[in-house]
Amino acid sequence: MRVAFNVGDFLRRAVEVYPDRPAVVDEPGVPGSFGTITYRQLDARARGLALALEAMGVGVGERVAIVSPNAARFQTAFFGVSAYGRVLVPINYRLNAEEIGYIVGHSGASVLLVDPESDAALRSVGAAHRIVLDGDHDAELWAEAPPGHHPREWDGGEDDTASINYTSGTTARPKGVQLTHRNCWVNAVTFGWHVGVSEQDVFMHTLPMFHCNGWGMPYAVTAMGCRQVVVRRIDGEEILRRMEEHDVSLLCAAPAVVNAILDAADVRAARAQYVPGASVVRLVVAGAPPPSRTIERVETDLGWEFIQIYGLTETSPLLTINRAPVVWDDNPPLTKARLQSRAGVPALGVRIRTASDGEVLARSNHVFAGYWQQPEETAKAVVDGWFHTGDEGYVDPDGYLVISDRKKDVIITGGENVSSVEVEDCLYQHPAVAEAAVIGVPDEKWGETVKALVVARPGVAFDEAGIIAFCRDRLAHFKCPTSVELVESLPRTATGKLQKFKLRQRYWDTQPRRTR
Repeated sequence: MRVAFNVGDFLRRAVEVYPDRPAVVDEPGVPGSFGTITYRQLDARARGLALALEAMGVGVGERVAIVSPNAARFQTAFFGVSAYGRVLVPINYRLNAEEIGYIVGHSGASVLLVDPESDAALRSVGAAHRIVLDGDHDAELWAEAPPGHHPREWDGGEDDTASINYTSGTTARPKGVQLTHRNCWVNAVTFGWHVGVSEQDVFMHTLPMFHCNGWGMPYAVTAMGCRQVVVRRIDGEEILRRMEEHDVSLLCAAPAVVNAILDAADVRAARAQYVPGASVVRLVVAGAPPPSRTIERVETDLGWEFIQIYGLTETSPLLTINRAPVVWDDNPPLTKARLQSRAGVPALGVRIRTASDGEVLARSNHVFAGYWQQPEETAKAVVDGWFHTGDEGYVDPDGYLVISDRKKDVIITGGENVSSVEVEDCLYQHPAVAEAAVIGVPDEKWGETVKALVVARPGVAFDEAGIIAFCRDRLAHFKCPTSVELVESLPRTATGKLQKFKLRQRYWDTQPRRTR
């Protein structure tokens, strides 16, 4: 017997096993907030959404775009849209109108759901059905389906597209990544198993739901009947407060969010206030290789378990996982943190290898079906059955994948390759450095040279020569910055990835960047 995978399976199990358990605790004080709803109510609202789309004439296979921060509506849409054969298009609400308009147009979405805070800025962006998610204009969409009322059954296959997730655009126009029901299903089950999701967990949605479907956690935690606490905006103290209120045990975050939590914990510690979660919380981090010092602080200052994963939107996203084995506990904290800073070992069902030029290649059951309406780009990304990640790295003697850099971010100075990630990790050890980005800039002698852009910690004096000397004491000299520039902030995607192409732009605008 073969039963096709469908993302609706996750909610179907939850409503059968945990119907009256709290499912989603929505952000309070937001127009149209759902408050706290049970799994029975979540299922009824998902069916109600599918019925409303049917009534609007939105057929199977049509795209439904949503522009919204995390919300119970968003969680409902994962099931009310995709489980009944339509295609969800989650869009980063931080993009501007031109960028969002491009995605809506490129995906061909016939429905556009817009958060009220984005409504005015997106007046120019439309679709056949444009609905504001304010609790009024969208009321019929989220009404619970009456008892006995069910949408038409969808008999599609597991290789049909469940969502089109547009890449975060670290280099160019975003591409629409088609994730199938099979991709999403296998990723969620594998991810949930590796991080030990159970019915006893309380999950906090700090990770944007629009980013690769929240890495698949909205599916995984639903199947296990977990209470899900929605966080709409990232604020370190508010995260800690709500963690304490709801006994949160599991959350996923980009490194920038981790830093916000650590800063808030420092303030609490200075006031002798309680910091929740010691020995209970599991923090899963991805989006960029976190500095080893950050990892050390999560485990020592907070007492939380740090888990790193690596993957891409095109891989649904889980490829590798680094969850520290017990034997590492005998190491000094910083040594253990450095072991944890590696991308990890392949997840179940994933194969990893590196090409001759160092690019990381992967294959698994959750590698995407292709880029929406871009077969040429798909052919470039998937060659001979292997997905080309665009990252450079290597597998160390322990079998752990180490990401050296994005291919475009490797600095070639005097013929030597320099990993910007390695230099950034060194910079984060300096007490004056709050954030750091390392790029290559033009140099007449070496072709390009290493430059660091640094956001300083408040109240700590910035000393360019001192920071360079600090690096030279710890790294081979050719890897060290030859200049350090103080900046107020660094451009990042919504998931915390540094947009280094923006930083490089002003240095390389007048001449092409040297490549191998």
